[in-house]
Amino acid sequence: MEEIEGPNSSETRSSSESRPPNPLTASYRQCLNTDRVAVPCKKSLVRHPSLMRMKASDASAESGNVMEVCGSEFFPKLRSGAWSDIGFRSSMEDVYVCLDDFKQDYGHNNRIDGPSAFYGVFDGHGGKHAADFVCYHLPKFIVDNEDFPEDIERIISSAFLETDAAFAEACSLDMALASGTTALAALVIGRLLVVANAGDCRAVLCRRGKAIEMSRDHKPMCSKERKRIEASGGYVYDGYLNGQLNVARALGDWHMEGMKGRDGGPLSADPELISRELTEEDEFLIIGCDGIWDVFRSQNAVDFARRRLQEHNDPVMCGKDLVDEAMKRKSGDNLAVVVVCFQQQAPPNLVAPRSRVHRSFSAEGLRELQSFLDSLSN
Repeated sequence: MEEIEGPNSSETRSSSESRPPNPLTASYRQCLNTDRVAVPCKKSLVRHPSLMRMKASDASAESGNVMEVCGSEFFPKLRSGAWSDIGFRSSMEDVYVCLDDFKQDYGHNNRIDGPSAFYGVFDGHGGKHAADFVCYHLPKFIVDNEDFPEDIERIISSAFLETDAAFAEACSLDMALASGTTALAALVIGRLLVVANAGDCRAVLCRRGKAIEMSRDHKPMCSKERKRIEASGGYVYDGYLNGQLNVARALGDWHMEGMKGRDGGPLSADPELISRELTEEDEFLIIGCDGIWDVFRSQNAVDFARRRLQEHNDPVMCGKDLVDEAMKRKSGDNLAVVVVCFQQQAPPNLVAPRSRVHRSFSAEGLRELQSFLDSLSN
């Protein structure tokens, strides 16, 4: 995942490329045994009650029909691509990963009906070390779980916390690594789409042209996040968590006083999960860092991407189109986006059903007609 940093630098990755390279320095490697399994962090992570896994009923009430049961035999035919650009920043801290065949890339032998894929966007802050670390280790913690792919939501939540703990251990060995990152991961297991988010990246599903948000931006000013922050001993000042961070959830940032500790803290690494069973109507998924969503509304991004896919049907070019448009709209941040198509063909043209026209006479017209008929009878 080599990045070229410069005023106009950009990078692209198609779905044909392999999993991300190991970003570990010598200090990172001290956290791993010979089998490259992270040594558990000595710190214990405690979840706040408000962060327990979302129930289907809660998700439906908050995000609108996010848990669905599909009786069809549809399996998505995955194609993906990504694009990133340093934008108007002096350094690049965004990282992404596209794995269309998650099982094969990690040598997993468990039988999975249909595809198994992993996609992620990681928006670093205070440096890029945390984003690189999470990009490499998060998918590995997921696939190495002995229960994978069963109970996938529990496994993903656990992997986020394990990755955060492993990075804390790495930072304790080398303080130069100190940094943080938001993380959004999307897994496709068979026909199930699971999105896990910790931070302000966003995933938006296109279902026959309609934007369906698959994540919620974790900003400190959100009422739910603010309540959790204050219950965990933190505070929100001028829109910032403890006056320092403009996100309420992130991995890393262990060096920031008052953010995380042995008994938890106001900054959470626990992801919020939303699941949906894919159907024939699901066309593509957009995963973007906050630099994309600063200048795109969810439906606007879906409309824009849909038109581009209809033109060239190329998820890589679609990602580039989104990034280029975000820069034209003066996004002031690093930019990274992943586009995942669930069909081989381009999105179809949508023909809106013609509304039935009800014809009627006005009162004046009826009077004129009556007058005309009266004249015929005279």
